[in-house]
Amino acid sequence: MNKIGLFYGPQGGSVEKVAKMIKERLGDRVDLIPVEGATAADINKYENIIFGLSTVGADSWTMDHTSDPWAGIIKDLDKVEYLGKTFALYGLGNQVMYPNHFVDAMGVLGRELLRHGARIVGQVPVADYDYEASEAVIDNHFIGLPLDEDTEPKKTPERLDKWLTGILKEFDEE
Repeated sequence: MNKIGLFYGPQGGSVEKVAKMIKERLGDRVDLIPVEGATAADINKYENIIFGLSTVGADSWTMDHTSDPWAGIIKDLDKVEYLGKTFALYGLGNQVMYPNHFVDAMGVLGRELLRHGARIVGQVPVADYDYEASEAVIDNHFIGLPLDEDTEPKKTPERLDKWLTGILKEFDEE
């Protein structure tokens, strides 16, 4: 059982809350790392990586905004050593207020990881969600775990437990 690097951002909101829920469930196996200030060298220390992020407004939909805590790490992804690593993603969004951009940031990051040849696990079927469109959907599955703490917070623990069970099997395979 290898350590899991859980990189999350922004700090202080639902993304961090879910990061702490994961840490609570997996204990010392997880290192929590705020993404702001993290580098490829930090990611390269781990074979199993979870990225947690949120989609908040148009700035997040493109990830081009320099105030985004993910801006630095996105630019550093070409320095990550992908061979032998397994990635999983979770994304926070609001499917009621932003039904046409639900967890888009997770999709933008996921597609960038795929472009670099990353192995991503933990895809989730779209069937249990009520949204219009999302950049995070590939072949009728979200690229990671979508969570809506604004309108469906009671579903988070069950969704998280099911997702963690699946990704841990994949992490342990490597």
